Amino acid sequence: MSLFWEHLVNHTFLQYAIVGGLLASLACGVVGSFVVARRATYVAGAIAHCVLGGMGAARYLQRVHDIEWMTPLLGATVAAVIAALIVAAVTASGRQREDTVLSAIWAIGMAVGISFITATPGYYEDLMSYLFGNILMIGTADLQHMAVLDAVIVILMLLFYDKFLVISFQPELAKLRGIRVRAYHTLLLVLISLTVVLLTQVVGLVMVIALLTLPAATALHFAQRLWIAMLIATSLCFLFTVSGIALSYGPELPAGATVIQVAGGTYLLAIASKWLWKKFNKIDQRH
Repeated sequence: MSLFWEHLVNHTFLQYAIVGGLLASLACGVVGSFVVARRATYVAGAIAHCVLGGMGAARYLQRVHDIEWMTPLLGATVAAVIAALIVAAVTASGRQREDTVLSAIWAIGMAVGISFITATPGYYEDLMSYLFGNILMIGTADLQHMAVLDAVIVILMLLFYDKFLVISFQPELAKLRGIRVRAYHTLLLVLISLTVVLLTQVVGLVMVIALLTLPAATALHFAQRLWIAMLIATSLCFLFTVSGIALSYGPELPAGATVIQVAGGTYLLAIASKWLWKKFNKIDQRH
């Protein structure tokens, strides 16, 4: 770990990785808390795997048809938003089973992505970076894109926090108040989709759900209010990201996988500590 701190001052790619981790953490803490509290992990998972289709298509257009501005990150953003809109439409109509549609989106997104990546000459190795992420490869353009997504997510969450809170936990009350539940539900799904895109830059598609939920789940063990959980989750996500990068740097381990191991270990410690606290309290009450 000491090697990481020594190189951090002089190596730009490490500085970019830390900034990217901070940007991802802001969205992770804010939106991840809603995902965990609403038990919408499977929805986020379907959107995450649909992102591969957008990444693969963008890489194909960029390399085969020389459309340079069509970056994988842009393709991921478009695919994620489309997936969110489809999920919102299906949820609102009620004509199809939600779990069936989510499974279809999950599978189709992966299949389309793999097909495009395979059809792109010489770029099959990109599949591994998409699936498992490589935060150390983040560049200036990626950071700019992430900053824009972050700004959109944070601003919209600040503007509509109360509305999101009501539609998530008291939808009937929201309807009585005249709140457009369907519209705000769709907007929240779009914010989830943008957050998924941000987090794929850190840990890839396979582990994005873990990073989206573990910091928030850990925070919700100790926070009584959702906004407090958001602050704690944001701090934890950044701590996990920096710790994972630092721990993986010397031994040359995958940074994304190390980040998730740190997050998972902390979550298990949080569960254990809360269980022990309750047990000791019961013993004290008996005496």
